[in-house]
Amino acid sequence: MPKYEDLPRELEQEILHNQEQGWVSPYACKNSDVIRRLDRPSDVPKIYRQPFSKDADKILNSAFYNRYADKTQVFSFFRNDDLSRRALHVQLVSRIARNIGSVLGLNADLIEAIAIGHDMGHTPFGHAGEHALHGLYHANTGRCFRHNLHSVRVLDTIIPYNISLQTLDGIVCHNGELPMAEYYPKPLTDFADFDRRMEESIRDEDGDRKLIPGTLEGCLVRICDMLAYLGKDRQDAVRAHLIASEDDFATTAVGKTNAEMINNFEVNLIQHSYGHPYLKMDETHFQALTQLKRENYEKIYFQEQVQKQVRDSVVPMMEQMYAQIYRDAAEHNRSSCLYRHHIRTVLEKQKWYPAALPYEETDPHDLTVDFIAAMTDDYFVDYYRELFPKSPYQIAYVGYFD
Repeated sequence: MPKYEDLPRELEQEILHNQEQGWVSPYACKNSDVIRRLDRPSDVPKIYRQPFSKDADKILNSAFYNRYADKTQVFSFFRNDDLSRRALHVQLVSRIARNIGSVLGLNADLIEAIAIGHDMGHTPFGHAGEHALHGLYHANTGRCFRHNLHSVRVLDTIIPYNISLQTLDGIVCHNGELPMAEYYPKPLTDFADFDRRMEESIRDEDGDRKLIPGTLEGCLVRICDMLAYLGKDRQDAVRAHLIASEDDFATTAVGKTNAEMINNFEVNLIQHSYGHPYLKMDETHFQALTQLKRENYEKIYFQEQVQKQVRDSVVPMMEQMYAQIYRDAAEHNRSSCLYRHHIRTVLEKQKWYPAALPYEETDPHDLTVDFIAAMTDDYFVDYYRELFPKSPYQIAYVGYFD
């Protein structure tokens, strides 16, 4: 029997009363708090376009946002339109976080901007592609590739959109691989401090795990990133026939189904966070969260059926592709797809958002990573075939009728 928790009656009445009075959390990020690198007239807020709404608009209109639609969430090797793609994931994160944030009196525009931009730097083939690209980049440069760090690079360096510090901070700090029962924001200072933390994280393989968001809105997106995928990945695993049914998972204190999990975590977070300068869930719910994550790794993400395809195909294909794109970058091969597809797209956008340095003069390793990370799954496969038509490596998809 499904179990759906609800808020205590007294708290619900308090929230309804405060909402009627137009209450806003004193700990919410105010629109007037916005910090940008550049003082651009086009970024002056309008009554109908507040600062963090502008951030969301810029992200939505980025060419890289379009590519969410063909980037894997978890299940890369299936032709199945019912399996989640990254486009759906970021929308779910935004929806869940705005649901909670609206009750907590937080800034909905900032929540949305962080949520829809948080995976902008993700590679093709999900975390498998991310790990493969990190290995190549780190071996060649000593620097780290992480999708959250690269999301900031996309929005702040490759195309200098002049996104706010609050949004960029929430994006880079969204890494939720180390869940916490209680989140206190780490106060934001300025872009100099932000840039220093970014550089430290790029040079430390565990550096981004130490980052804590500077706003409650950023903390909320970090939590909701987990809430959006824990149950959804289980649904997808069943659809992909990697798991027989959701009954194969243990029942936790927050239930077994995706709907139960999201509802019960939402209720618990609101109950223990309302009116406070932190976000918190009780020990029972936090232990359920860690159990859910652990079981997902054991039964889904580390499944040999998935890992073998990554080892046997994605990794060697990316190694060859990395080497070729690096040569094109180092030799300034303007006839290559690096120039004709990737650099051209960036330069077209930079007409409106000029960069301090010519993009073509970027370190060849960074250009290589920028291009590969920007690829969708299908583009990666097609471009690999274009580059290496006689290669024995290929992606073997499970088709609709297999």
